[in-house]
Amino acid sequence: MKTFSRRTFMKATLASGAVLALPTLAFAEGGTLADIKKRGKLTVGTEAAYEPFEYVENGQVVGYGHDVLELMAAKLGVKLEQMNLPFQGLLPGLMSHKFDFVATSVGITPERAKRFAFSQPVGVVRSVLMVRADDASIKRDMDIGGKTVGTQMGSSSQPVADEFEKELKEKTGKGYAGTKLFQAYPDVSNALANKTVDVALMPSNIAAVQMRKQPNAFRIAGAIGQPKLLAWVANPNDLEIRKFINDSFDEFRANGKLAALQKKWFGAPMETPHENYLPAGAI
Repeated sequence: MKTFSRRTFMKATLASGAVLALPTLAFAEGGTLADIKKRGKLTVGTEAAYEPFEYVENGQVVGYGHDVLELMAAKLGVKLEQMNLPFQGLLPGLMSHKFDFVATSVGITPERAKRFAFSQPVGVVRSVLMVRADDASIKRDMDIGGKTVGTQMGSSSQPVADEFEKELKEKTGKGYAGTKLFQAYPDVSNALANKTVDVALMPSNIAAVQMRKQPNAFRIAGAIGQPKLLAWVANPNDLEIRKFINDSFDEFRANGKLAALQKKWFGAPMETPHENYLPAGAI
């Protein structure tokens, strides 16, 4: 049984009058490259909680994605404005033109790909089960039956958790004790550390960062679901923007700048597809 669903969260949020800070944002005022150049500013929405893709350091958004965006802004001859927002507000904000595109690591799913214009993949991750290092009761994926699982609300990991619970029930007759949803992955790690949850389901790159920051506190008990391709997202009415993103990736890949940034942030060049990566029916 879920303790807190996304729908419940949205109802509570609307009832309280809070809308994830989106009403305070200025509109990007357009959806073409000409509009961006006229404004002299490339405005993107980011959830900076996905190290090393995008995260906050000394009050500034940094990471692989930020460096790529700086190259794109320089290519257009404009300044970069990178808004750091909760993940749950990014795609609604995109559809309202509160920014030119979403530059955060969004998992490509068939449902999302029919509604939003995904760019070429910027990375690939697995959904892993992170547990406390001293929890001997969980040694493999099937051991999480009867445990409380935490993950980020609205993320690509949430449906993975739901699907795996169905598999658990079919194979063992027992699902989770509960599912707890949090605003950001670091919150999930904190919940695991303080024993609010027994298992943190999160992307492999986030788990690796959390384990590096808290040595000997956590370990990986397994991976579930399929590998996820991560990409940036343009408004489906702004396909010129998506073409610019993809053309820029192709250009930076050809001149070696993309590989250099991948080596800087990930330690080595990254193998990601740049064709045939969208599911059937995608925009």
